[in-house]
Amino acid sequence: MMMKQMQTRPGQSGFTLIELLIVVAIIGILAAIAVPSYQNYSNKAKFSEVINATATYKTGVELCFQTTGAFTTCDTGGDSNMPAAITAGLGKYVATIAVADGVITATGSGSAPLNSTYVITPTSVTGGINWTLTTGTATCDDNGLCS
Repeated sequence: MMMKQMQTRPGQSGFTLIELLIVVAIIGILAAIAVPSYQNYSNKAKFSEVINATATYKTGVELCFQTTGAFTTCDTGGDSNMPAAITAGLGKYVATIAVADGVITATGSGSAPLNSTYVITPTSVTGGINWTLTTGTATCDDNGLCS
């Protein structure tokens, strides 16, 4: 008995199983790299709301310093140039903002790492104020959100 061989028609082609498995493996590797990167960028974008919310407090500290010449009286509720402290949340990702002696402390809301703190300290320099980011455990810098 003679077996017939399969013949392909001219122009008919396809991928082998090995080629398809290689493509699937490449897609899997790319996804394993892309998903954590996307989550990091997404968290940074969300935490930027916390950083942006401190802008009015920076202005308040700068006005207070121009008026009094010292940071010691630049507190939320202690100076007329300073906005009131936020204790009940502002927007979707800001939990609290407070100022003590010119140091602005803002805390994000949500699960980690979005609940990080953002602490900036003013320093008087000729012609203005420099803001220094405080680093440490549970800060936005430690969690890679504000760097």
